[in-house]
Amino acid sequence: MEITMSNTNWKKTFAIIWTGQLFSILSSTIAGFAIVIWLSIETGSAEVLALSSLASLLPQSILGLVSGVFVDRWKRKLTMILSDSFIGLCTLILSILFYHDLADIWHIYLLLALRSIGSAFHAPAMQASIPLLAPENQLARVAGINQVIHSICNIAGPALAALLIGLMDISYILLFDVLGAVIACNSLLFVTIPNPERKEETKLHIIKDLKEAWRGVKEIKGLVSLIIFCIIATFFVMPIGALFPLMTLNHFGGNAFQMSIAEIAWGGMLIAGGVVGIFSLKMNKVLLINSMYLLLGLTFFLSGLLPTTAFWSFVALTLFGGMASSFFYSSFVAVIQLNVDPSILGRVFSVFASVNLLPAMLGLLGTGYVADSIGLDASFVLAGLVIALVGIVSYFFPTMIKLGRYKV
Repeated sequence: MEITMSNTNWKKTFAIIWTGQLFSILSSTIAGFAIVIWLSIETGSAEVLALSSLASLLPQSILGLVSGVFVDRWKRKLTMILSDSFIGLCTLILSILFYHDLADIWHIYLLLALRSIGSAFHAPAMQASIPLLAPENQLARVAGINQVIHSICNIAGPALAALLIGLMDISYILLFDVLGAVIACNSLLFVTIPNPERKEETKLHIIKDLKEAWRGVKEIKGLVSLIIFCIIATFFVMPIGALFPLMTLNHFGGNAFQMSIAEIAWGGMLIAGGVVGIFSLKMNKVLLINSMYLLLGLTFFLSGLLPTTAFWSFVALTLFGGMASSFFYSSFVAVIQLNVDPSILGRVFSVFASVNLLPAMLGLLGTGYVADSIGLDASFVLAGLVIALVGIVSYFFPTMIKLGRYKV
């Protein structure tokens, strides 16, 4: 029996969705980090890790330019179920290739790219559904709890991956991701996710629908500036994220277990997400976002200055970087959800994801070359300086800061 949405059972609805998502995200994190460990050990190449990240994100970023148009027209629950099922199928195929010892690096790139296609529809459908399920004054809290779930997975996933890869073949580890997708799809069968009423039923017209979403965003003063700063920061954050495993292996002389420790440290966002989720901070969310740029930039900068013997200092800095990331993301999503009309949210989130990721793709393309040329430590220093600069400059945009006080 489906659960019908009302003001009294929204928490029950989210509890069911979050339970399914917890299994799905945890299993995906385990599988994803197992692949990272495999690639790092097999190749030891920054370029290979960067290209694998590129394969995971490029299709999603390109499709995101138009996927939101379909998300806003299709039934959002069905979209999420089909997307999760497709992602699970792709992982199953990769598992079979590993089992029969047929997996090459290009197979990994291809299957990661296909999974990314599923994510291009699942992520905006999920984000656009939240304002239809939760009261307005709870959106920041919901975003915070979502961060807690991701953080639990970021803490447990790498540790379990490092443990499992020493106990079993990677083909079996990937099957956990398939099981997680099955659980997530089944949990969605027990809830009702409403779809926003469109102003008028029209034929599909992608350009017209995208223009409608763009007009909706432009009407909100300060929102375009907020998005632009996020894009600039992501251009430098994402390439550095791809270098964390090699920073542990090559700069600090670590092993697979220490790689997992660094990834677990990024789960420091659990603390920040919990603060947002439990206490629903009553403060200007844009000022919080700006401050987190500064903190994240500082952690990258200092990480690049550490000597090769200071691995645990690197872990501590990574912990604070994860907290900064969580505070930023929870606040950013809440600002958009509170100010953008639900009827265009699918398009806004999908296009934003694309516009945010496409420049970062360029950064990833050059990551391997830059890191191999100037060194991993210098790459961290450079990225940290730029991200911190974004945080400083963003304080000089009053309309954007005012947006943080509006309904937040």
